[in-house]
Amino acid sequence: MARRISLREFQQNLSTRLGSAQRGEGSRALLGISSGHGEDSLWLFDLVDSGEVAPLTTLTPAPLTKNWFAGLANIRGALYGVVDFSVLRGGETTPLNADARLLLIGTRHGMNSALLVNRTLGLFAPESLTLTNTTIADCATAAAPWRGNRYVDSAGAHWTRLRIPALLSDPGFLDIAEVALSSVATV
Repeated sequence: MARRISLREFQQNLSTRLGSAQRGEGSRALLGISSGHGEDSLWLFDLVDSGEVAPLTTLTPAPLTKNWFAGLANIRGALYGVVDFSVLRGGETTPLNADARLLLIGTRHGMNSALLVNRTLGLFAPESLTLTNTTIADCATAAAPWRGNRYVDSAGAHWTRLRIPALLSDPGFLDIAEVALSSVATV
């Protein structure tokens, strides 16, 4: 039976490993997240590319933005643009509950960007996953070049690798405006 740990202990361990990964220390662990429902709901990304996992805070809506732009969050005095990762992929709106988390993915790359996800699922060693027959070229599309390889874990769950640098440089991700400025009426 697995050893039970408190949420505080889990968060401290995760925070320590995130810090080590950002400094280039330790193994290439992957963080697992749940976003949305169905077969496309389990995602993995390198701790090296991640910033921080923050509890959900108040989101301030931003007018004239796409439906997947959840708003702005104030995290320790810095404003972050928050993207609902499920809606970005064409899914349902992420419930704003105690399990929801903000993944501060852009900090390392010079952007204050966060992903809103259903919850974090813990750390995975890459060697504990089996690569499926699909490749990045099969997974990535013109609409989603940030989709990486697909994996299967020992329980048979399917995971998709999130390529954070590709997401942060994707023009579709960077363009949050619902309407072009030229089409907004001037007074």
